[in-house]
Amino acid sequence: MITVLGLSGKNVAVLGLGRSGLSAALALVDGGATPVCWDDNEAARVAAEAHGLVCRDLKKQGAFDDIARLIVSPGIPHLYPAPNPVVTKALAAGVPVDNDIGLFFQSFATSDWNNFDITPQVVAVTGSNGKSTTSALIHHILEHVGRPCQLAGNIGRGVLDIDPPIDGEVVVLELSSYQTELARSLTPDIAVFTNLSPDHLDRHHGMGGYFAAKRRLFAEGGPDRAIIGVDEDEGRFLAGQLSEGPTDDRVMRISVEEKLTGPGWQVFARKGFLSEYRKGRQAASIDLRGVAGLPGAHNHQNACAAYAACRALGLAPKVIEAAFHTFGGLPHRSQTIADAQGVRYVNDSKATNVDSAAKALQAFKRIRWICGGLQKEGGLEGLNAVSGEVLKAYVIGREAAQFAMQLDTETQVCTTMAEAVASAMADAEAGDVVLLAPAAASFDQYDSFEKRGDDFAAQVMARLSD
Repeated sequence: MITVLGLSGKNVAVLGLGRSGLSAALALVDGGATPVCWDDNEAARVAAEAHGLVCRDLKKQGAFDDIARLIVSPGIPHLYPAPNPVVTKALAAGVPVDNDIGLFFQSFATSDWNNFDITPQVVAVTGSNGKSTTSALIHHILEHVGRPCQLAGNIGRGVLDIDPPIDGEVVVLELSSYQTELARSLTPDIAVFTNLSPDHLDRHHGMGGYFAAKRRLFAEGGPDRAIIGVDEDEGRFLAGQLSEGPTDDRVMRISVEEKLTGPGWQVFARKGFLSEYRKGRQAASIDLRGVAGLPGAHNHQNACAAYAACRALGLAPKVIEAAFHTFGGLPHRSQTIADAQGVRYVNDSKATNVDSAAKALQAFKRIRWICGGLQKEGGLEGLNAVSGEVLKAYVIGREAAQFAMQLDTETQVCTTMAEAVASAMADAEAGDVVLLAPAAASFDQYDSFEKRGDDFAAQVMARLSD
């Protein structure tokens, strides 16, 4: 556990008692603070009280009279589409609002570090797509070379649940816009911005607010080195804002759309090859085409980001290349779950928006595409431009018929995963890829994208074993 520093002897309100809220409350106790907790869910309050925590309705008059800070869980809105009433009360009372990420950064460094030979470091990864794979890949590479490391944040453990860092350790954090938007302290050593595409627009009141939430990772304290994907206007703008000039190698630019050969420090992937350029000269090249755990251009972007982060940490290109080949990928993200009778079955249930689904469609040939679910804002027009390899779409979800009407390819309205998998497997021939890339949220039929991906895998394996 990371002990929260700087709040000893103070009362700190904690709103939301899921994984991050409960973790924050216990870390506050460990640091000598007194958490005052609330969750509208009675079961969550009971679980917190079982840990010895005090629950008090923070919506009542005077609830913030003795509170030094309010800690808010990521899923609770504090501004858009409308602030939670508890947040409104805290702000009206002049109480600062923060989250577990802010507590982590204010508490990470301790006096124990004075005895370390190598200061621990934090690599923080954000972006619309690929941040989980990029974070896991950085962690995998560090494990491969025997560097002490931990993975936390939006993936793995909660940030305050990790072990206090040891000499030379690297903590890799995946951070969502919900987490970066509110944290009062954001001071990673290395910060990564993978890309930006429309997502969570209601929560951030549009693309401008969404970008602003991501951008805070680079502005609230600022990293020593920034790794920026420059394939969108926002990334190019961010890199320009952070850089002192063309030769400033504190900003590393990455791309999978263009060759980057300026005087700075750049990493790009073209036609399956990753290249590193520094001061206008090529420093390294890696053939990504045979890396099974990183298929497609979107994963090549993840490879560029992870490579750049590890180079910034001082790792050699050959070491990083060797680690790429032992990376198995993440569940539900371009995950091959079976290869039978010449048909490949790929679970990309994490492709919950149009942009990530489009990247999945561009990674494979001869696709039998299972898609659909709770459609997000913006429609599906972007998918028709990249559906050239789709032989047929098998549409699931409560809105399956409406979803299917927006697609230019041949479609079959299946509604359920069982019917979609059965139909796709019956139609599939050797050389085909049965791909789950929903381009939609899962909550119309499943509790999470993980549950949806598990169902896909279970349906496939059950029919293969018949």
